[in-house]
Amino acid sequence: MSKEESLPVSDIAPRKIRDKIEEAVSEISNVILGKEKQIRLSLCCLFAGGHLLMEDKPGMGKTTLSQALANAFGLNYSRIQFTSDLLPADILGVTIYDQSNGEFSFHQGPIFSNLVLADEINRTTPKTQSALLEAMEEGQVSIDNKTMVLPRPFFVIATQNPVSFAGTYPLPESQLDRFLMRLQIGYPDPAAERELLNNRDQREKIAGMKQSLNAEDVIQISNQIPEVHTTDTLLDYVQRIVAYTRQDNLFSFGLSPRGAMALTRSARTWALMHDRMHVIPEDVQMVLPAVVDHRLRAISDASGRSSESYYQRLLNEVDIFSE
Repeated sequence: MSKEESLPVSDIAPRKIRDKIEEAVSEISNVILGKEKQIRLSLCCLFAGGHLLMEDKPGMGKTTLSQALANAFGLNYSRIQFTSDLLPADILGVTIYDQSNGEFSFHQGPIFSNLVLADEINRTTPKTQSALLEAMEEGQVSIDNKTMVLPRPFFVIATQNPVSFAGTYPLPESQLDRFLMRLQIGYPDPAAERELLNNRDQREKIAGMKQSLNAEDVIQISNQIPEVHTTDTLLDYVQRIVAYTRQDNLFSFGLSPRGAMALTRSARTWALMHDRMHVIPEDVQMVLPAVVDHRLRAISDASGRSSESYYQRLLNEVDIFSE
């Protein structure tokens, strides 16, 4: 490795950031075929310091994507299978009394990892779901009147089955809002599916992945996001989008200030990933569906429009520049 390549990301950004990110995208794309957009948005969510919710049918590659992300960045990885009998202690850890020395010792749970896969999160009870809230919002957990800081970066990828599936507990709005983005992987196109059928086991591909960045690089990229400039004109555009969602005749409730900040931070991150230290409207439009999808509830009308058509209206009907 040359001297230039060994420099911290913050010392070579933005010139080298995109090269490293493209390398990571390429590695992950060898495992998750034909889903480059979802991969890039997942990286955007990671760098932005948020958490990702993936809702899709079983077997679509949600778990594989999380494993590939961890390997591409050399992150400590843990997977929690959420079931109806899972307890908060199974996630956070437990204090055990040691009779040999007469002392209590805390045994860390799987939450103490860089990347935590909360698999099928809506199969467990609300009490256990809520065990993640403090960790996701504050990057820490409180157990036995003690506060313990989680490792950085800390990234939760939660998967959930569609709420129409049996044995599911829908996530409340307060918990949905903790996720920066929600994505769906969807079925592969015929060419990608044929390649999946012809290729070797995906687990072998994951094991053979090349690490592109490390945990410290992720932190340094995240630390640069506040430095990405947003003009008043750009922020006016974001506020018009937010105001549009708050119209009573379109949505049950509009974007909250937290949702507006999530949209801005995601757009800044997307700009940084593309070697720009300023945000353009296309950055906002690119991340908009993933950021607002789970934060809005469309009001049904006689036209039969789906909720997706409303999100498209945000892109089509909100002017980039005010008149």
